[in-house]
Amino acid sequence: MLWRGRSGSDNVEDRRGMGGGGLAVGGGIGGLIIYLLYSFLGGDPGSAPDLLPGQQPASGKQYNNERSAADDTLAQFTSVVLKETENVWTQLLQNYQKPRLVLFSNSVQSACGSASAAVGPFYCPGDSKVYIDLSFFRDLKSRFGAPGDFAMAYVVAHEVGHHIQNLMGTSDKVHSLQQRSGEREGNKLSVKLELQADFYAGVWAHHTQQMEGIIEPGDINEALTAANAIGDDRLQQEAQGQVVPDAFTHGTSAQRMYWFKKGYQTGDLSQGNTFDDPSLN
Repeated sequence: MLWRGRSGSDNVEDRRGMGGGGLAVGGGIGGLIIYLLYSFLGGDPGSAPDLLPGQQPASGKQYNNERSAADDTLAQFTSVVLKETENVWTQLLQNYQKPRLVLFSNSVQSACGSASAAVGPFYCPGDSKVYIDLSFFRDLKSRFGAPGDFAMAYVVAHEVGHHIQNLMGTSDKVHSLQQRSGEREGNKLSVKLELQADFYAGVWAHHTQQMEGIIEPGDINEALTAANAIGDDRLQQEAQGQVVPDAFTHGTSAQRMYWFKKGYQTGDLSQGNTFDDPSLN
């Protein structure tokens, strides 16, 4: 991705090193995967801690809050990607309201509650902010086998996709339906919401390439590798050795790749109605 030298967004809050009264989760990658199964790329971190074993107060773990040059480069990169999403969505949507992006380390407080870095990147509709601990980008490469700058750009674009859903009222409708549904149906609705955010990430990629020409050969494959790495079926298999489709909340690896790719190939918002896709019922 040709991002160096490009302008970053003004809508970034850098809270790294400030702390947020969140929770630390034991268990290493196992704890991370359990968290991700619930909330990665879009879940409500405020309710996730109640689901998890092995919690301990954040003060029980020591962190190094010194900022490295590598982290500052990641922060600059994330700001540039956010700016590129602003450029695209301002053109595609009338009166587009830009989200803010919060960079944090270890834990953070949002309108959706407190969250540990183990939650992964998330969007909070209560304050219209995207939250990212930059350490996740290192995990994306080393633990999930999804390297590359456009894999990281996909993550940011997906969270902005949830912001689009919030602006369109889709999120409120889904959450209202979930409150009147059983767990199985509620999970299906969550999958459709997440896959639509993947589609919106693809739409962004389509239009940012047309407008800016910043996508390089191999970038889309990086995004697809990331989508594949965080499918519910793959994460469940790694975390518990079996796949439980009724417990899916984000979609399979194949579904996530399909919807991102569809968004990228078409660039057409009207083709992203995952809620009318019979294969997802």
